[in-house]
Amino acid sequence: MAKEKSIFLCNECGYESPKWAGKCPSCGAWNSLVERVVRSGSSQPGTRLAGDARQQAQPVLIDTVSTDEMPRIDLHDAELNRVLGGGLVPGSMVLLGGEPGIGKSTLVLQTVLNMPERRVLYVSGEESARQIKLRADRIEHPRSGCMIVCETLLETIFTHIKNVAPELVVIDSIQTMCSEAVDSSAGSMSQVRECAAMLLKYAKEHNVPVILIGHITKDGTIAGPKILEHIVDVVIQFEGDQHHLYRVLRSIKNRFGSTAELGIYEMRREGLRQVSNPSELLLGERHSGMSGVAIASAIEGVSPFLIEVQALVSSAVYGTPQRSATGFDTRRMNMLLAVLEKRVGFKLAQKDVYLNIAGGLRVNDPAIDLSVISAILSSNMDVEIEPDVCMAGEVGLSGEIRPVNRIEQRIAEAAKLGFKRIIVPASNTKRLDLSRFSIEVQAVKKVEEAFRLIFG
Repeated sequence: MAKEKSIFLCNECGYESPKWAGKCPSCGAWNSLVERVVRSGSSQPGTRLAGDARQQAQPVLIDTVSTDEMPRIDLHDAELNRVLGGGLVPGSMVLLGGEPGIGKSTLVLQTVLNMPERRVLYVSGEESARQIKLRADRIEHPRSGCMIVCETLLETIFTHIKNVAPELVVIDSIQTMCSEAVDSSAGSMSQVRECAAMLLKYAKEHNVPVILIGHITKDGTIAGPKILEHIVDVVIQFEGDQHHLYRVLRSIKNRFGSTAELGIYEMRREGLRQVSNPSELLLGERHSGMSGVAIASAIEGVSPFLIEVQALVSSAVYGTPQRSATGFDTRRMNMLLAVLEKRVGFKLAQKDVYLNIAGGLRVNDPAIDLSVISAILSSNMDVEIEPDVCMAGEVGLSGEIRPVNRIEQRIAEAAKLGFKRIIVPASNTKRLDLSRFSIEVQAVKKVEEAFRLIFG
């Protein structure tokens, strides 16, 4: 009879410890060690994959390794193709994460239904075949070669894969899968790690791409061990508010492309619609006569778009001023408020400041700094910013307007949407021919100069 013993595994890095500790000795994470009961002689997670790799791999000269461009699988979805770096690479493993109900299964299902030329196996561990068919009926699609199977045991799934010989495998979701090689329940750290390792082994050996759908935890990270993100090739996250129509597909890790790409979808009854022009979506309605609204020219990935920055400044009711930002880094907002007070002389220490990026989008582009402080100042003075003015510029700690990248694309996007003026850093206009733009370009070096142009 096999003996049982307890070990403690780190949720973040997979480190094994014979005893519990508050802090992981390997990665330094706190309260990440969880107990697991193992039997002597049972296979450990990932050992099968590692052992086979040691037997098959042979050392080769680096000069003899082929560097030909890997062929991509067209997913017939321009947004998803761009986020993946040009399409799906054969033999790759893609992890799609997101909150429950955000639309992960809908996105993947409508993608594979629009690939009639490919044989796809859709493995569902959460829904029945009838539920998947009802969702598929709502999505307009051609006659598809997609096959579905509702199964959670990984060994049985590999039997179906052998019989079907698919060109693409979808696992929905990885947290519901379990293997007989691990003595624990589905969704545990060891099960998730072992199942992902076996699927990765299959993908690399048979050159078949695998898409894993995964859930995220309360703090926004993908559920399961952190090592799951390490072994996959691509990690993309589906974001958005369930109370809004728009969803954002963001690349977190990509071994075959850039991680700065962004895809935007609109949730409809018949599925997800690609938003090819995000500027019209994010700008919404032009607010005439309202203070605290500024338009910024931002870039995420390769796409420039205009976004609406909204600010509300009011007197602190309870003595301690409140600072809140939605879609923007709160720490950076506090830094910009300090710049306004120290360099420009506006006293905001006893004011509540609320900031919002319209459309539910989270923006990390520092070029929207100028729009943020302009919207805050507009709300504080209750003075409207002209609706045909947009701006782009990073604000430094000394109050200077620092240059931003790809200024020509930002100006062209503003001109295309009918704006009459754009305020940009003076450093960006030194070698720029302004006469070829149909929009008035105004260059500024300091925050004070920008405010004079905006508010007169």
